[in-house]
Amino acid sequence: MQPAGPVPSHRPTPRRSSPCPLRDRSGGGRRLWRQAGGSGSQVQWTTAERSGWPTGGAATPVVPVLLPLSPTGGSLPTLYPQDMLAVHFDKPGGPENLYLKEVAKPSPGEGEVLLKVVASALNRADLLQRQGGYAPPPGASSILGLEASGRVAELGPGCQGHWKIGDSAMALLPGGGQAQYVTIPEGLLIPIPEGLTLTQAAAIPEAWLTAFQLLYLLGNVQAGDTVLIHAGASGVGTAAIQLARLAGAIPLVTAGSLPKLQMAEKLGAAAGFNYKEEDFCEATLRFTKGAGVNLILDCIGGSYWEKNVNCLALDGRWLLYGLMGGDNVSGPLLSKLLFKRGSLITSLLRSRDKKYKEMLVKAFTEQILPHFSTEGPQRLLPVLDRVYPMTEIQKAHEHMESNKNLGKIVLELPQ
Repeated sequence: MQPAGPVPSHRPTPRRSSPCPLRDRSGGGRRLWRQAGGSGSQVQWTTAERSGWPTGGAATPVVPVLLPLSPTGGSLPTLYPQDMLAVHFDKPGGPENLYLKEVAKPSPGEGEVLLKVVASALNRADLLQRQGGYAPPPGASSILGLEASGRVAELGPGCQGHWKIGDSAMALLPGGGQAQYVTIPEGLLIPIPEGLTLTQAAAIPEAWLTAFQLLYLLGNVQAGDTVLIHAGASGVGTAAIQLARLAGAIPLVTAGSLPKLQMAEKLGAAAGFNYKEEDFCEATLRFTKGAGVNLILDCIGGSYWEKNVNCLALDGRWLLYGLMGGDNVSGPLLSKLLFKRGSLITSLLRSRDKKYKEMLVKAFTEQILPHFSTEGPQRLLPVLDRVYPMTEIQKAHEHMESNKNLGKIVLELPQ
């Protein structure tokens, strides 16, 4: 199943105006200069005072006047072997709070693998965590990033021999993906499908495992079911359209623009409804000739509750996995749901335990992964909207917040 034309991507010209604070390990206030690529330009580093930071001495922060060039356009500061660069923010807030920070490289524990990250995809959870509204689960890394792709760099004690150093893999993570290295239990690594790049693969784990869990494990999708997918042009939405088709179901989508609806239909959606211009509940009932839909995949929540329950079929399953439209419900939700004999099923993936995630990864690897490499109408493809270098993390967050992305936003990390 191929989107029409080439998948759009974005590799912007590196900007040099955003700060990328790193510590000066040498102490003092000396200037640090590094040659930036073959253009003859230079990146200047100079000490500067920031709120709450002392001036002078070994703890003096070094703030670059010019942002180091991206992996495709120049060099980043040389790191000590035990360190790495990671996306960081000091306090909750907007994208302007994000910067790259030199942090300690993790070491794999019992049964864990150290992955050298090549690419990591952006998710709504990253925006919520940056805003202070979604803390990582206990014991998880506080670094953003719920999915990544890369190569195995080190095996921890107790690994079962399924992976070897240098193997390419993608990973489902509770956090930590937006860094040059991340540790992960070996059971949560997924092979890269033949024919996909590591950048494409980074867009698979979180979005596709979420859609697979909702449709196949919780929703028990069946051939002939009608499935209403909200945010049909999102990462989860584009995955859910293809997975519903693979199961023989009939996907319908909602989205907020014509280009998003057109892309969803090219991926296999039977119909799409612009929620800004029409009542998606009425449109859904017209399409189903009054019967309603068997499944709803809902990342909106409160503001859609009444329309959702009104267009749900008898014995339908409403799967709630996000609250982009708020968490308040005012009205007779329970009586309406009871009248439909409907099931309201809620789910989050990030907070699931290791055993559940390993079961999910195993089922996905066996049942779904081969379809990414199979030619023909049932081939599955991750949809990439834009690709940013990690140095443009602020622009990546701004783009997602604008709700203009068609598919996944991916970050490429310096190697």
